[in-house]
Amino acid sequence: MDWSRIKSIFILTFFILNVYLAYQFFNVRDAAKYEYIKEASFEEKLKNDDIQYKDLPKEQEKTQYISVKPKQFLESELPEREGELQTLRNGGTLLEVIFENPIKLPSKFDPTQFSAYIKQNIENGDQYTFWEKNDVNRTITFYQQSEGRTFYQNIYGKLIFTFNEDGGIVSYQQTFLEVNEQLGEKQELLSALRAIETLYNRGLLEPKSEITKIELGYATIVQLSASQQVLAPTWRFVINGEENLYVHAFEGQVIQFGEEI
Repeated sequence: MDWSRIKSIFILTFFILNVYLAYQFFNVRDAAKYEYIKEASFEEKLKNDDIQYKDLPKEQEKTQYISVKPKQFLESELPEREGELQTLRNGGTLLEVIFENPIKLPSKFDPTQFSAYIKQNIENGDQYTFWEKNDVNRTITFYQQSEGRTFYQNIYGKLIFTFNEDGGIVSYQQTFLEVNEQLGEKQELLSALRAIETLYNRGLLEPKSEITKIELGYATIVQLSASQQVLAPTWRFVINGEENLYVHAFEGQVIQFGEEI
């Protein structure tokens, strides 16, 4: 057996392997360096346009799409409360309650205090989060959430109160979504900064604007039927404390709501 030849083959093999590993290492390093430069470059664009934002969420865990369906309220399950007229509409998916005596709101509205009232007096009240108070329409709106993530603009996961000119709550309407299952494999989330870049490239961020709130929730992307929806993780950005912009947290496209789904 020619040991000298075998030794030469081993040396050549290890040399080629080392060259390949070195090539892979420098490729990965250069790619990471390019990504860093690209990110720094985008942040520089935001700075030049005086677009400001608060601390970015560090959402790194993988997550999934979810399937939901509207809850059907049953009269037999509704708690009997004195001074309330309860009516089921839309095949039992909408509960409407009218108060015989309006519930007086404090002169200074406090969403936290009102949320505490909801948790104590509304079925599944702890699963809704405050959205807005509209003094023109005289409404107070809450949207449903799951594990701290809001179901954006979803008419089937909503709690809306109506108040009179004296500031008294006269009625509310409630819908509720039941989570069926999680769909597909868990996926990495698009970072909040990359989602902001999507908005910037689409011309949706004006110079001198401020992103005053960033959060992760869910938006409906597929209405399978009247009784089933598919929701996707979605970044929500509040611009200047007023405008809401949404970006699909998996695929990166801007989500636009025409009407509530």
